[in-house]
Amino acid sequence: MRDELDNMQVNGVRLWASLMELAKIGATEKGGVKRLTLTDLDKQGRDLVTGWARDAGLSITVDQIGNVFMRRDGEDNTLPPVMTGSHIDTQPTGGKFDGNYGVLAGLEVVRTLNDKGIKTKAPIEVAFWTNEEGSRFVPVMMGSGVFCGAFTLEHAYAAKDIEGKTVKDELERIGYKGDQVPGQHPIGAYFEAHIEQGPVLEDANKVIGVVPAVMGLSWYDCTVTGMEAHAGPTPMHLRKDAMQVSTRIIQEVVAIANRYPPYGRGTVGMMQVFPNSRNVIPGEVKFSIDLRNVNDELLNTMHEEMLAFVEKTRQETGLGIKIERVSYYPPCPFHPDCVGAVRNATAKLGYSTMDVVSGAGHDAIYAARVAPAGMIFVPCKDGISHNEIEDAKAEHLEAGCNVLLHAMLERAGVA
Repeated sequence: MRDELDNMQVNGVRLWASLMELAKIGATEKGGVKRLTLTDLDKQGRDLVTGWARDAGLSITVDQIGNVFMRRDGEDNTLPPVMTGSHIDTQPTGGKFDGNYGVLAGLEVVRTLNDKGIKTKAPIEVAFWTNEEGSRFVPVMMGSGVFCGAFTLEHAYAAKDIEGKTVKDELERIGYKGDQVPGQHPIGAYFEAHIEQGPVLEDANKVIGVVPAVMGLSWYDCTVTGMEAHAGPTPMHLRKDAMQVSTRIIQEVVAIANRYPPYGRGTVGMMQVFPNSRNVIPGEVKFSIDLRNVNDELLNTMHEEMLAFVEKTRQETGLGIKIERVSYYPPCPFHPDCVGAVRNATAKLGYSTMDVVSGAGHDAIYAARVAPAGMIFVPCKDGISHNEIEDAKAEHLEAGCNVLLHAMLERAGVA
């Protein structure tokens, strides 16, 4: 029996077929998926997945923010469940695997346990969380955020899309506003399998990424105010060029990140120039700043250096510079026991592996606030995600699911 358990494998063909079937709901011409949260397509996706869960003998619970928990009983149902999951909503130009893989990998774990007639000591649950992507409603990771108390149910309910439709009304409309109070659903441990969404695993030719932590991030809005003037008659030394001063700050964003390797990150991804005319010196420039690090002390140091540089630039140039921190998420280290369970499973199965710190946010961040948590990464082609051409190899998805199976069994125990 021990050898059978140690060598147990999921059905990779069935996992792939489930992913491709779900991907038909909201399929795009370029091979991706557009299935925005709480739309009719999201309802179809939810109905399909919960239907599969019922076919596998799982009971379904839905909470008031629309998080769905699909439960396989254990030998001792007084124990908190060992849970896995992710999300099935997508970006407007999303792919087949982001989020969806984590949910259907969990379902495949259950199907495999059913096939093998294995009963766990603790219950097993598969979850999918509402509005992880944040592409229709903000904040992102809404369902898991409400669940862990990061923000209130009322705040989430009041969020509106560009058409003025609210989360509460859309949950009711599609029939996924449940009765359970978010956060009152117990979790003994939480695992999330996910495509990496970056190029590290593929570049290193590794199959499994063990995720010890998720980077923290600090987001800012910065506005530089100068004076618009004619590009021809105005001498260089008399200009108040908001663009040129902005470029100083933008270069410093990159320099700060490079000062704190290997996990320092600095990005300016959005910029608005006024008046945005070819022969006018820019009078105002607004841009975003994104700083990240896996170490909170270093992230705070990067924050302080950014503010100090902006103040120095303000004094040297005389231009008005306003910087405001608009979002902050601290780094999230995962629980050593869950990280260890992923390492043990990977070693048992003989897959090539490396540690990969996640640079993207996941529902596991919020789950980690209420229970021990860990993540499993598998490669995605060219590191591309949030894109219709997002792709992953079937054998890598199967490998990640095998690791998930054995990590969950280590935590749940076998009856």
